[in-house]
Amino acid sequence: MKPILALLSLALLVACSPKSETQTIVTVTDAWCRPTPAGALAAACYLTLTASADDRLVGVETPLAERGEVHTMDMTGGVMRMRKLDDGLALPKSTPVVLKPGAEHLMLIAPKQQLAEDGSVPLTLKFAKAPAQTINAPVRLPAIPHGQGMAHDN
Repeated sequence: MKPILALLSLALLVACSPKSETQTIVTVTDAWCRPTPAGALAAACYLTLTASADDRLVGVETPLAERGEVHTMDMTGGVMRMRKLDDGLALPKSTPVVLKPGAEHLMLIAPKQQLAEDGSVPLTLKFAKAPAQTINAPVRLPAIPHGQGMAHDN
């Protein structure tokens, strides 16, 4: 009788224990930051995030700036406006979210040094569910879209 009670107790314990949820994973690709002139008050960085479950990018930190913020830009009344996303940026499950010039991006406030082309910026990305990730974003100029800058004068 005792083995049956022990087995029943074990089954009850397993059935009542919290279910382990699979941890959200956020994949980071195409990260880069713009070079800055000496004495710049801010710097911008861009990347693509893809989450394995619904999540949010809630913050960014770097030792190279006083603080990092998640920003958006939009056109309102013919004026381009930039603002901090206090609640972070939604990352829908399995949907790439592209942070790019003229849209959502990372803003590094009060850089402690000039971001020079061919350098890199360590960024720690913080998420609502997924564990924080530290990446190194290369510093480079934006790519020129195909066909632009190829004007020929006759």
